[in-house]
Amino acid sequence: MKTLKILSIILFLASSSLVVHAQNNIDKITNNYFGVKNALAAGSGTEAQNKAKDLFAALSVPETGLKPDQLKIFNSYADKLRFDSRHISETNVIDHQREHFASLSKNLYEVLKGLKMNTAIVYEQYCPMKKAYWLSESAKIKNPYYNDKEMATCGKTTATLGVAK
Repeated sequence: MKTLKILSIILFLASSSLVVHAQNNIDKITNNYFGVKNALAAGSGTEAQNKAKDLFAALSVPETGLKPDQLKIFNSYADKLRFDSRHISETNVIDHQREHFASLSKNLYEVLKGLKMNTAIVYEQYCPMKKAYWLSESAKIKNPYYNDKEMATCGKTTATLGVAK
């Protein structure tokens, strides 16, 4: 009986550490994405390139600890996310980065919405001039499709992903 209790505790702790690993990696992906977004909003193709390298690395870590339905969602978008983050990381030409950023944003939103694991509020925002979305850690508009000299505050919040329970 005592051995069974100990085994149960060990299994619980092992599964808890997998969930924590998954949560940490999703947070890392999200924060690296915000780094790319902020660099684009500041008009720095070189910084966006560097932040995209970090994002690509986080997306390349095998996901463990996700429930089967969460893993299915993540895997259905993982190749697309890696594709766009890799392309952003391979150039400092900001217009080309922004093209891939639109797709990256759309796909990451679907992942975060489906996983329901975010530890902070995430805002989906929209630029009517570019007809493109992005995600933000702040309700304040800092448009990544235009640098700080042109239409930096163009856009609106279209959705909010609350903190996961």
